[in-house]
Amino acid sequence: MLKFRAARVIGAFLIGILLVQLHACTLGGGQQAGDNTTLTIATVNNNDMVIMQDLSDEFEKAHPNIDLNWVVLEENVLRQRVTNDIANKGGQFDVMTIGTYETPIWAKQGWLLPLENLPAEYDTNDLLPPVKEALSYENQLYALPFYAESSMLYYRKDLFEQAGITVPDQPTYAQVREWADKINDPNNGVYGICLRGKPGWGENTAYFTTLVNTFGGKWFDTNWQPALNSPEWKEALNYYVDILKKDGPPGASSNGFNENLALFSTGKCGMWIDATVAAGKLADPKESQVADTVGFAKAPVAEYPNGSNWLWAWSLAVPSSTKSPEAAEQFIAWATSKEYVQLVAQERGWVAVPPGTRKSTYENPEYQKAAPFASIVLSSIESADPSKPTADPVPYKGIQFVAIPEFQALGTQVGQTLAAALTGQTSVDQALQQAQSTAEETMKRGGYIK
Repeated sequence: MLKFRAARVIGAFLIGILLVQLHACTLGGGQQAGDNTTLTIATVNNNDMVIMQDLSDEFEKAHPNIDLNWVVLEENVLRQRVTNDIANKGGQFDVMTIGTYETPIWAKQGWLLPLENLPAEYDTNDLLPPVKEALSYENQLYALPFYAESSMLYYRKDLFEQAGITVPDQPTYAQVREWADKINDPNNGVYGICLRGKPGWGENTAYFTTLVNTFGGKWFDTNWQPALNSPEWKEALNYYVDILKKDGPPGASSNGFNENLALFSTGKCGMWIDATVAAGKLADPKESQVADTVGFAKAPVAEYPNGSNWLWAWSLAVPSSTKSPEAAEQFIAWATSKEYVQLVAQERGWVAVPPGTRKSTYENPEYQKAAPFASIVLSSIESADPSKPTADPVPYKGIQFVAIPEFQALGTQVGQTLAAALTGQTSVDQALQQAQSTAEETMKRGGYIK
């Protein structure tokens, strides 16, 4: 912006010069600056990605001809920006942070480059099989996992002990409701439970879909007819609204992953059901005020056990629009390698290494010692089955999302409806009818139903 403001002041002549410079320099993806290549990297503002940005000086030292330009965005904004850029072949980014939802869909569209030239030492066989499969299309990797996650229950052991609560190996949602009531203490700034309420297909809709799954519901039947006004959806939404209104923090409809992480880590949540990636932050005394008292358990279940814990991997991919594919692949291989895991362990401690991606991490005794949650995280990832997320057969894959291109917009619209029910702007019945109508219109436009 400064360049363009200056250009307006000094006149049309310098505007022309600046435009030439911009074409040859670094504002577009993969542009050349002298003998150097500048990679523009779009990533999310989660803690692990911030660490990656901090440690990327090591990559630049080893690759002096490659400069890194970072665009760090809030989750919903990131998704919008990278989707718009890649769909319109904008070429703004050379590396994109995407997930298990986008990767196979965008690969099928030809929007991502296949990762066919990874060095042998990268060792793709070390990647956890569910994660590797989720980031592949027709048995070819199109993204590399920076960290992967399922979902789990976090709880305050001190509060549970005071209330006489013992957490079983597999908690249930009926128990979670009872526990939230017992430990809710708003007068002392402690709320019984925190859950995602911020609208977005990857925010409140992601969590809520796992709730629907385990209550026996589904997004679509085998004929792609929406099923959002079903008794199972109503039961799940009533549960969600009731428990957050009674035992949740104020303003829950504004809280996503990062906001709830901040609440729990500062002692304001008695329980939190969310991504397993938070475990390392909550167990790290440098990051968490409750590191000594946090407990870990599997994601709760209701009537149906599958679909209660999700599968996701924030991953790095190279869009086909990049002008520097080799440099981009070099960077994403570095950032997701065994060596990078070792670098984080050296600089930040083993508890801070990116979780959920490599067998070698979970086989490492130092990680096992530093991460008391490791076995739960690993079993949750390995047990997540995107091909069977619901009680009834469905025509789609995906646990916390539906793996069709239309879901990004549909899931966000439904997320806004869920938030409206949570804030009381609409009733549960009205919210579900609106969500059903939205889904029917989406599926008709997409040609799934008539």
